[in-house]
Parts: sequence; structure tokens; C-alpha cells
Amino acid sequence: MRTHAPKYFVGIDEVGRGPLAGPVAVGALAATPAVVRQFRSIKESKQLSPEARERWYARISLARVDGLRFAASFVSANVIDRKGIVFAIRLALMRSLKKLKVSPNSCTVLLDGGLYAPKAYERQKTIIHGDAKKTVIAMASVVAKVLRDRKMVRLDKKYPHYGFRAHKGYGTKAHYRALKKHGFSPFHRRSFLKKYKVEP
Repeated sequence: MRTHAPKYFVGIDEVGRGPLAGPVAVGALAATPAVVRQFRSIKESKQLSPEARERWYARISLARVDGLRFAASFVSANVIDRKGIVFAIRLALMRSLKKLKVSPNSCTVLLDGGLYAPKAYERQKTIIHGDAKKTVIAMASVVAKVLRDRKMVRLDKKYPHYGFRAHKGYGTKAHYRALKKHGFSPFHRRSFLKKYKVEP
């Protein structure tokens, strides 16, 4: 029996697994092979400057007129503390796929690292360092990174003494100094800070 070629490639990547504060994010992006080819020169988000990521994000957003679609979902520090980071990433991944509204039968899903899509997506492949190897995963990584960074910049306006704008919640020396001085915010992952002498 002949199987039809999938209409879309879906790329999935997560951002924010390791920070001490803020949500974890999963980006999912669906595009036809022809649209994906237009982005062959993109690099995964960690290899791009913030300015370059914003430029790529703008290009990706414009490509939605060609049928490209993307989504990002966030799961809070509170859920990470209660359920664990693996659960939180899985939840964000399922939410992002649901937002895409792409039928499992119409796509091939490519996932970075140790990520897996629900079993309904029969055509799926998990690729180690996939964000550096597959264009559609790199595109998803840029979407997730840009949208999470913007969220952390907004958070910085509410809690400016932590420096979220600069470090996006990661464990820099400045961030640890701020934690020692000010204690936890409601957006810190307390389960990630158990071994540090930080007063709540």
C-alpha cells in the first residue's frame, strides 16, 4: 500500500531547561519542505546573537503567509518544582503541538535531543543535536528562545533587582549575588536551588 509523503515537517525544541528562574519553553514549527528550504542558512538559537535571533524570528513570522505556523508553550517554575523538569517539558511539548493544529497523518515530526512526540505522531524522529542538524528544528529553537527571552525581559520590569533582562534566569554570578541579597522571587525554581544557601 502506497503511503503519501507528509505535507509538513514539524520541528520541536525546548529552551530553558537549566535556568534557576522562569518557565521552560517548547517551540513547535510546521512548514512545507519548500518553505523550510528558504531557511537553510539558519543556525540553532545558541549559535546566534540576540539581534540575529530577532531577525530570524521576524523572517519566520513573515513566512506564515506561506502556510508556516508555529507555537510556543511555557510551563512555570511552580510546576517544575512540583512535578519536575521532565514532566514540565513534556507538558509544554504537548501544548505546543495542540496549538499547531497539524494532523499527525500530514506531518513528519523532528525533535531535538531526548524529546518525543505523542504516539499518534507515527512519523517522528528524535535527533541528538538536532537543532544543529535540521533546519526545521533550528527554526523551532529560535521561536522558543526569542519568546522565552521576551518573557524574561517583561519579568525584569516587575523584579528588576534580579537582572533577568541580562541573564534570562540562568545561574550567573550576578544572579547568585542577587539571590543572596533578595531571596527568592515567585518565579525562581526552588528545586534547582536546594544546595545553595539562599534565604526564601
